[in-house]
Amino acid sequence: MSREVLLLVDALAREKNVEKEVVFSSLEIALASASKKCFIEDLDVRVSINRESGDHETFRRWLVVPDDAGLQEPDKQILLFEAREQISDIEVDDYIEEQIESVEFGRIGAQAAKQVILQKIRDAEREQILNDYLERGEPMMTGTVKRVDKNGLIVESGKVEALLRRDQMIPKENLRTGDRVRGYIAKVDRVARGPQIELSRTCPEFLIKLFENEVPEMEQGLLEIKAAARDPGIRAKIAVVAYDKRVDPIGTCVGVRGTRVTAVRNEVGGEAVDIVLWSADPAQFVIGALAPAQVQSIVVDENKHSMDVVVDEENLAISIGRNGQNVRLASELTGWQINIMTSAESEKKQEQEASLVREVFMQKLDVDEEIADILISEGFGSLEEIAYVPVAELMEIDAFDEGTVNELRNRARDTLLTMELVKEEKTAEVSQDLFSLEGMTSELVARLAESDIKTRDALAELATDELIQLTDLSEDQAKSLILKAREHWFN
Repeated sequence: MSREVLLLVDALAREKNVEKEVVFSSLEIALASASKKCFIEDLDVRVSINRESGDHETFRRWLVVPDDAGLQEPDKQILLFEAREQISDIEVDDYIEEQIESVEFGRIGAQAAKQVILQKIRDAEREQILNDYLERGEPMMTGTVKRVDKNGLIVESGKVEALLRRDQMIPKENLRTGDRVRGYIAKVDRVARGPQIELSRTCPEFLIKLFENEVPEMEQGLLEIKAAARDPGIRAKIAVVAYDKRVDPIGTCVGVRGTRVTAVRNEVGGEAVDIVLWSADPAQFVIGALAPAQVQSIVVDENKHSMDVVVDEENLAISIGRNGQNVRLASELTGWQINIMTSAESEKKQEQEASLVREVFMQKLDVDEEIADILISEGFGSLEEIAYVPVAELMEIDAFDEGTVNELRNRARDTLLTMELVKEEKTAEVSQDLFSLEGMTSELVARLAESDIKTRDALAELATDELIQLTDLSEDQAKSLILKAREHWFN
């Protein structure tokens, strides 16, 4: 009988083109399943087949659990102190085993064993096919639509199947069974029951790879697409940079008479593609990303990671785009929040901000409006700047002498110290459940404490717009934090 086992393993391994170990493991599972059926209790059984002789042994085993955990499954578990009476150095999650009578191979329900073995072999075959495909390192798949189901399209490439979900298809494209289709490999799920590869035709990476296929200079390292943003099937923006001064990055991507960009557009349903120059200077990058709109000026706010972009009335509609498309794509491309405004709106905003800063300077530094305006006109916008910039910078202001500069610096530092002490006192009153909330930072806690938000429930009762106003968080961040604060209400 042992020889029959070895012959069976060898025959199945050859027939299915899988490792013998896969067949041995499958047979051990089948034998263990058959052995369990000989007992009334629900036991944990392990079978071990000798790879050389074909003989097999059967063991009943118990999982070692902590003494304080108790036995959830008495037929399969044993407490640590009891296990150590048998094996002194055994640890939690180890197994105690006891050899039991083995079921003869000929007495196994042949069909059940066969099903287990074949299923394991099928899984191994599928895993091997997937590994062979992924080892090619190709980021995109080209295949044929095999069928359409409720989830989307099943795309077949050789022996590999992939899923193209409906939300990853370009809007209004009509793909049918038998059509050739390309997609970016967005996800590989090895435990999925169906196709383990998921494709996308809407992600920015798909557009980048299409250009890389059309523009050989990218493969040569002369050109690179640094970023891409898409409104699938309608419009996209890509940012390119050349590493060779002799290469025109935009012209190279467009191609002679537009052949390269046209080939890409045809693949993505006629999607219009704006090609802009990437720049390490964020402001310059944003100006390029907003093309074809002409920008008058930009005010950068590093803290909020945003820019106020000023355009004239003629360029206002162009810069915003239909339904805000142009500014949204530019924002996604650059990673900066972009606020489009006219000159009048910009001036009004600057006046409001100057008014707030003037009020702070007059109140905290105990100075009159004239001195506050001088500081603002010289570019000072906060107490920190006055307290800690080099003395030489303040001394360059013609209206101030050395005594005035030192006094202003001392008053600013004293005010900041007092404010910090007050902040610490208020923070000390904050409840631990607010401190420990996921996503909470010490800076956020301090900002909330200033507004007397000192408990988790107080935060949970806020509306999203209220939290944004108090903390300058983005809408998504504010929503997420409030939902976290409310979780205990529902649990």
